[in-house]
Amino acid sequence: MNDYATLVAAHRQVYEQIEQVMAAADDDGLARRSLCPDWDIRTCLAHGVGIDKVITGWGPDPDDLFSFGEVAAWMKEMANVDRDAFVATLTQIASERLADLEARDPSVVDAPCQTPVGLQTFGGMLEIRVFDLWVHARDCALPLGLPLPDDGPAAEIALGQVHRSMGYIAGKKIGLEEGLSLSVEVTGGAARTFHVEVDGRATLVDELQAPTATLRADTETFIMLACGRVDPQERIDAGRISWTGDPVWGERAARNLRFTM
Repeated sequence: MNDYATLVAAHRQVYEQIEQVMAAADDDGLARRSLCPDWDIRTCLAHGVGIDKVITGWGPDPDDLFSFGEVAAWMKEMANVDRDAFVATLTQIASERLADLEARDPSVVDAPCQTPVGLQTFGGMLEIRVFDLWVHARDCALPLGLPLPDDGPAAEIALGQVHRSMGYIAGKKIGLEEGLSLSVEVTGGAARTFHVEVDGRATLVDELQAPTATLRADTETFIMLACGRVDPQERIDAGRISWTGDPVWGERAARNLRFTM
């Protein structure tokens, strides 16, 4: 778990990236299809920031999650707002959310809290929010041709959400078989290496002497493939994901990282 100051800094960083996206998107840009299925860029941004509108002042709550219905209703309100008002509104929400987080005692990070994936801590909820916002920023930036940085606390937290799920990804999505293993080398701003082996079940381990295959990908590619947002073949052709070792399992891993949408 990240400390509270890191979680707040990650929120600040990802809000800055969302502001970069909004600055790059004119009316036509907001209407462009995002990488998030069925949503244009306006809707994708409204969803991501709209959740933070609803949870400003909320939690930690160990019993009840915030209302997604309230988020959906607010998204409809934003559907036809003119661009300048839309940008100003989302910028104000981000500012208010940061003020809300900064005003809290750091010990809140350990308080029990409901999250979209069940009961965790308030810190766990904030990590999920950083992951969500980081991915949505790129859902919008990539169709606009806008590069965003892949370093800093937000990228580390977003990668962490995939890292901790690698046992599930390797076992259920890649289908790694008994006795096989996989190393993953993530490069770029959030460089990290981790390993999975199957001994009864696919599990993260500290090290591997001779993995069945080793997968290499840059930070953006790895996370966005895990979220099902980009085409594996496109990233393979671009050299942004590759493998060594067993060629069949390496390719299978590269094409089957998706564990969420």
